[in-house]
Amino acid sequence: MTAPINFDDSPRGKQLQAFNRLLDVMEELREKCPWDRKQTIESLRHLTIEETYELSDAILKNDLPEIKKELGDIMLHLVFYAKIASEQNAFNIADVLNSQCDKLIFRHPHIYGDAKAETEEQVKQNWEKLKLKEGNKSVLGGVPSSLPALVKAMRIQEKARGAGFDWDDKAQVWEKVKEELKEFEIEFNVQSVSTINKESATAEFGDLLFSLINFARFIDINPEEALEKTNLKFISRFQFLETEAAKDGKQLQDMSLEEMDYYWNKAKKL
Repeated sequence: MTAPINFDDSPRGKQLQAFNRLLDVMEELREKCPWDRKQTIESLRHLTIEETYELSDAILKNDLPEIKKELGDIMLHLVFYAKIASEQNAFNIADVLNSQCDKLIFRHPHIYGDAKAETEEQVKQNWEKLKLKEGNKSVLGGVPSSLPALVKAMRIQEKARGAGFDWDDKAQVWEKVKEELKEFEIEFNVQSVSTINKESATAEFGDLLFSLINFARFIDINPEEALEKTNLKFISRFQFLETEAAKDGKQLQDMSLEEMDYYWNKAKKL
């Protein structure tokens, strides 16, 4: 462990002290703990993804104590990656933080330079132009390929908007939704399920989802958050159905849909 550093009692001093303490703990764990010593950048990857989803869950629940806990877990992972890289003489945590600060200053010329940006849209447009100057070949090049499809669709649309490629008003976007819905309806509105062209129907359904995500974005609704809240609502109501049916001595597999609807409607009222 490194020699102690003296920090003042100001809020910033206490923050620096806490961050320095985390670095000290990481040093000691990497040296003395068999599990921590064994980890690599690759082995941590799936754990970091899991921690990120746990933070997302806490945010959706607006659980501030849990958000604090999950932020700590992610902060540990960030320090862990930097520690491993420093052992390989690639970079260290100071390089990471300084690089990020340099990037933020470069991408905010309206704060640190002479550029003008009076609105959020102007900031986004400047941001995308500066990213192209940094060497990105496409405005869409910064969208990670491994993002979940729904999140990726929204990021693609946001970046296209930052480049000025977007609808003028929500009425146009809604017309596009109706157009895509009609095209999808044509694909599945056939004599029987067996005659549906699966490939064409899948393509049209994808177009419909993309247009709905676009409309959600246009009216400032996060579609990922909206869908996850609906998922949680469904889980809560279905579990109520299971619990209440069991109290009445019933099993779901023996119940009719009408019987299930009785409990489902009770759950909705609650």
